[in-house]
Amino acid sequence: MSSPSPLTPLLSPQVTSAALSGSPLLWRTGALFIATGMMTGAFGTHGLRSKPGVTQDTVSAFMSASQYAVLNGLGLCLISLHPRFAAHRFAGPAIAAGGFIFSSSIMALVLNKERFKSFGPVTPLGGILMIAGYISLAF
Repeated sequence: MSSPSPLTPLLSPQVTSAALSGSPLLWRTGALFIATGMMTGAFGTHGLRSKPGVTQDTVSAFMSASQYAVLNGLGLCLISLHPRFAAHRFAGPAIAAGGFIFSSSIMALVLNKERFKSFGPVTPLGGILMIAGYISLAF
């Protein structure tokens, strides 16, 4: 078998175009999750600590929520590039919706627990939906 020349692509044009034509909606959603996670993480590190009544536990919960947003954003970006998973009808929407519900409900509870106390039971539902989205990629 001969070795490929420098001009021979490693992937055929069909494979390359299929991989790059993934889901623009999942890519954009993932990018927004990453940006939001980074911004909320910066706020949690610098702005939240000076708020009265904030404990180390609440800062830790807020930071976990922002880290989950970044990780789910990266997951959505990777899924959007996969030729088969980008078209998965359940995984991407479940990860996006679950990640949004999970992270935003934690952040809302940290920022104003009395006002958003009804969000407490919603947080695990977002986590379950998010996990179900990732598990669905295995099937």
